[in-house]
Amino acid sequence: MTRVYDSFPALIQAPMAGSQGSALAIAVGQSGGLGSLPCAMLGLDQLQAELRLLTEAGLQAYNINFFAHTTPQPNPAQEAAWLNCLKPYFDEWDLNVSQVVSGPGRQPFSAAQAEVLEAYKPAVVSFHFGLPSADLLRRVRALGAQVWSTATTVAEGLWLQKNGADVVIAQGLEAGGHRGHFLSPDLTEQMGTLALLPQLVRMLDIPVIAAGGIATPQAVRAALELGASAVQVGSAYLLANEATTSAVHRAALKSDARFHTALTNLFSGRPARGMVNRVMQELGFIRSEVPEFPLATAAMAPLRVAAERAGLGDFSPLWVGQHLATTTEEPAAVITQRLLSGL
Repeated sequence: MTRVYDSFPALIQAPMAGSQGSALAIAVGQSGGLGSLPCAMLGLDQLQAELRLLTEAGLQAYNINFFAHTTPQPNPAQEAAWLNCLKPYFDEWDLNVSQVVSGPGRQPFSAAQAEVLEAYKPAVVSFHFGLPSADLLRRVRALGAQVWSTATTVAEGLWLQKNGADVVIAQGLEAGGHRGHFLSPDLTEQMGTLALLPQLVRMLDIPVIAAGGIATPQAVRAALELGASAVQVGSAYLLANEATTSAVHRAALKSDARFHTALTNLFSGRPARGMVNRVMQELGFIRSEVPEFPLATAAMAPLRVAAERAGLGDFSPLWVGQHLATTTEEPAAVITQRLLSGL
């Protein structure tokens, strides 16, 4: 079994935009795992502040995660169609649909972000939705960082290896949050972790990290026995004390709603796995009217804010994978040590 780095832990905490900041990454990093920081929703000042906290915590290594998507051009006709779908909900909550401000809520990795990283030199810079341009990739390598990225199919894993990734993260269909696909939007090409992982291990010459449905020591052990160099765990940390998971999201994670998840594009324009809620049930999981990722976030945002103020998650992206394992709120260190007991 090829290890990612001899000095790196076998357990990586998955970057979870919207549900964590540096506090969770620090707690995991100080308890035997590799902490990760999601950066796609951070401004440059926020990015620098979070990196400073990671450095001040004395972590020897951490993973900084960015998106590598291409921001689409707005499509006024499609945006109008989507707002028309949502208008009954805006009326219900006495909100003005005409005041929705369009625009992306998440930015792809940029030269400005690369410049911020130069002062911190993270050990790992990982990407979702492929890889950035060759020029940006060179800047990351100049930091001395390893480049990781997510594959949801064998074809994506081979592409990543050919185009400069040092490590591939095999994201099974069980995983919570956004699918990392980038070569094809056809979800029927994707497979579960235990099917995808051994195929990538066999086909690639670089280390493979297993992600999706891994929430127990037994699952950690199974992934490593199938050839994974490490495992990446996300959902198991959503209820950690250090996570910033919202009160509405936490309540749902403790309810029977956690047993029913689905892939939906309603919240961002890109398929992501979350708990089935009212808007998913009433509009369907995948809608053609939804603007491309990440332009869809703007229209849903006012509904989410209004409903969450009333204690409801009817319009919230309640991201979670198919295996949560526990509904106990506890320190990230406890979760990390429990998972590492599977080694």
